[in-house]
Amino acid sequence: MKSPNNAKYSTALYMRLSREDENFGDSVSIETQRIVLHKFAQENGLIVYDEYVDDGWSGTNFERPAFQRMMEDIYSGKVNCVVTKDLSRFGREHVTMDYYLEFVFPEMNVRYIAVNDNEDTDKGLSDFVPFKNLFNEFMAKDTSRKVKAALHAKFAAGERTFSIAPFGYMRHPEEHNKLAIDPDTSWIIEKIFDLAAHGAGAGKIARTLTSEKIPTPGYFNFKKYGLFSKFYDNAPAGKPYTWTISTVRGILSDETYIGNSVHGKQTNVSYKNKKSIRKPESEWFKVENTHEPIISKDIFEQVQGQITNRRRSTKSGTTQIFAGLVKCADCGWSMSYGGRKNKNYSTKFRQLGKAGGQCTAHYVRYDTLYAYVLARLQDWIYQAHTDEKELLNRLLKTSDKEYAKVHKKQSAELAKAEKRKAEVDRLFVKLYEDWTSERITEYNFKMLSQKYQSEQQELVEKIDKLKSVLATEKQTNADAEKWIALIKQYSNPTELTAEMLNTLIEKIVVHEAVKDFDGTRTQEIEIFYRFVGKID
Repeated sequence: MKSPNNAKYSTALYMRLSREDENFGDSVSIETQRIVLHKFAQENGLIVYDEYVDDGWSGTNFERPAFQRMMEDIYSGKVNCVVTKDLSRFGREHVTMDYYLEFVFPEMNVRYIAVNDNEDTDKGLSDFVPFKNLFNEFMAKDTSRKVKAALHAKFAAGERTFSIAPFGYMRHPEEHNKLAIDPDTSWIIEKIFDLAAHGAGAGKIARTLTSEKIPTPGYFNFKKYGLFSKFYDNAPAGKPYTWTISTVRGILSDETYIGNSVHGKQTNVSYKNKKSIRKPESEWFKVENTHEPIISKDIFEQVQGQITNRRRSTKSGTTQIFAGLVKCADCGWSMSYGGRKNKNYSTKFRQLGKAGGQCTAHYVRYDTLYAYVLARLQDWIYQAHTDEKELLNRLLKTSDKEYAKVHKKQSAELAKAEKRKAEVDRLFVKLYEDWTSERITEYNFKMLSQKYQSEQQELVEKIDKLKSVLATEKQTNADAEKWIALIKQYSNPTELTAEMLNTLIEKIVVHEAVKDFDGTRTQEIEIFYRFVGKID
């Protein structure tokens, strides 16, 4: 029977559904809530002022847009009654729930009804409401934990969850939660990495893409989805070709393009506080080979090395072409460029130094380094154009020597690890016998067995890794052909460029100079080329 007093209530029908709630099926769907609430309002003579729907919002977050709109209508006097399907639809954080139900609503003279929980402030809330709110909060916490566990299982299985595929990819047409290369945009990714591999920085790449009027990720997503990409840029529709440095940097550092999926870069403060915070890289969850790569790992690693070692322009406004390539032979650190003007003008590369200043001072004249590297590259380029077969044979002989050195060293490490593992196995057996014979205490047995087990595990992993490396087929022939193809892009160069150096050279190692008895200064400089290493 309708209560005659209910006609005075201007009622808000509030509905909420989080993504986690969708796992419970139709019983909590927005449509089910709508049916329940309208039926209740009709049967009880409540006048519905409006519906307020938060779809996809957590109950621990009270900054929901529809909820805030409802509160504004309450504060302005348009609404004096709130009806939800149950308490959990209103919220799942017990402190805030109690604040609204015990303070805000009574002070504003607002009636609250939770239909399925049979709670009505006009009749007086039951003593179980605080416990129900606590239980609902526990459910939110437990659901959050379960969702994270489910996502982790999906990620470990190589699946991805995304609303918009990363630029260069699209949803796989056949496999759920998988990526497939998008032919409409992947060529842009290839171009960006190609420019970077040839020595261009993020700023130069952005200017190149803009000048060539290549559409941005944001514009592609605007055309495809009707919205902008929040991952890379927010260029307005009126500026579809305006690339930013941050967009380029984001792409260049993204392992998605070598077929890996990296998850957990960000997390929420807690299941209550949804503010995002960035996690340290050591806590990221990376799964390799989850989809087809656009960029090879060799090119990606090359670009990362160049980004790490890139140097800014000098005071004179020039950028050094050797930036990031020159290394100290003793400490391995990159060597910095420095210039000075005096009677005998010279420019030198000097190592940055080692912690504690243990490395000696190394330097090489810029003009000496420039002339030497140019001469070596001119020689290789000439050979590649005149007798490619002979150069290939020379590279393969050098690679075989290098492989023999590495193979010998790794074989020795494997033998040593296997010998130690056999020794640890024997020690563990003896330890067990001593414990069963009561020659050692249980405390010492547990302590030592844990130590031996840890060492066993480390040795097993090391042995497996060394065996895998030794069993891997040599790629010398393919690598040599790849390098020759690169140097054949150049013909009789008369000067060096950053693009040429970064394309052909991996690093230049500078040894400390020595003086002969007659004062003559000699210095060894080693050039390690991409894909083939040092050439004899």
